[in-house]
Amino acid sequence: MQKREDGASPPGPLIKIRVSHGSLRYEVDVPELSTFGELKRALVRDTGVEQQEQRLIFRGRERKDEEYLHLVGVKDKSKMILLKNSASVERKDEEMKRDPVISRACVAVSVVREEVNQLSERVSALESQVYKGAEVADNEFVVLTELLMRQLLKLDEIVAEGEAKLQRKIEVRRVQTMVDTLDSLKMRNKL
Repeated sequence: MQKREDGASPPGPLIKIRVSHGSLRYEVDVPELSTFGELKRALVRDTGVEQQEQRLIFRGRERKDEEYLHLVGVKDKSKMILLKNSASVERKDEEMKRDPVISRACVAVSVVREEVNQLSERVSALESQVYKGAEVADNEFVVLTELLMRQLLKLDEIVAEGEAKLQRKIEVRRVQTMVDTLDSLKMRNKL
């Protein structure tokens, strides 16, 4: 078997994987010959949970990063559960207790993350409408983009260090990805 170079995307058609994380649901498209580690990297931008903090459960078992999706039976529209590693959560809680500035910044980022999660659901719904061929009013794209830009402004106002700075950076990337998605959906909607 030939080993892939780091950063090279695996070959093969894309499959859609449904991931549950708490009360949230995500759909992630990855090549069918990906590993669980590559799936975790794709989940970072959607969930905001760092790769080393993720635990993916498929068919009742936690899967290792180097396991290939197709070899353990993952197919298109397979379902998985994403859990956050409790040891890393406890470590972050300890860090936040030691530094109240980081704690306040983390809380501020968390508030924005909750709002972005709600907007993310709206973006996903809009995305499914566009891909089904339904005509969507341009106003929908404009309103959602504006709401996401407001979240970016809120994130820019947060003064953060350490863990809070990392969380803020992840959320900024996540919001920017959603804005890019909306732009491409708007173009596709016009066709």
